[in-house]
Amino acid sequence: MKPVEQYFLNQKEPYQSIMLYVRSIILNALPEVEERYSYKIPFYNCHKKPMLYLNILKGTNYVDVAFVQGVLLEKQFPVLKNDNKRKQVRSIQLKTLEDLDYDNFVELLHAASNQLSISRKAWFI
Repeated sequence: MKPVEQYFLNQKEPYQSIMLYVRSIILNALPEVEERYSYKIPFYNCHKKPMLYLNILKGTNYVDVAFVQGVLLEKQFPVLKNDNKRKQVRSIQLKTLEDLDYDNFVELLHAASNQLSISRKAWFI
């Protein structure tokens, strides 16, 4: 079993269901995405650069769907929040499956992939 799959299976509910649902959307919407296990969490890379990752921050009760270049997308996608005063990363916090707007999320994935394709590097700050 891959480390990413093991990570998902080790999560408690409802986090496990939320993460598996988000993962399926990512893999279906962006067939070119590469799923990796880095820093002990699942990362999704596009154009050989990290685009987003899934995490459960200690002391929180949600899945953090964090976009590496989220600061460049937050005006177009107000669902992206600046949690923990991050300089570059913006995220969607999901407490339930119903918190995710499927169509908006797919649009956000494509916008993030396009943004990353024209960037020289993923981490610019």
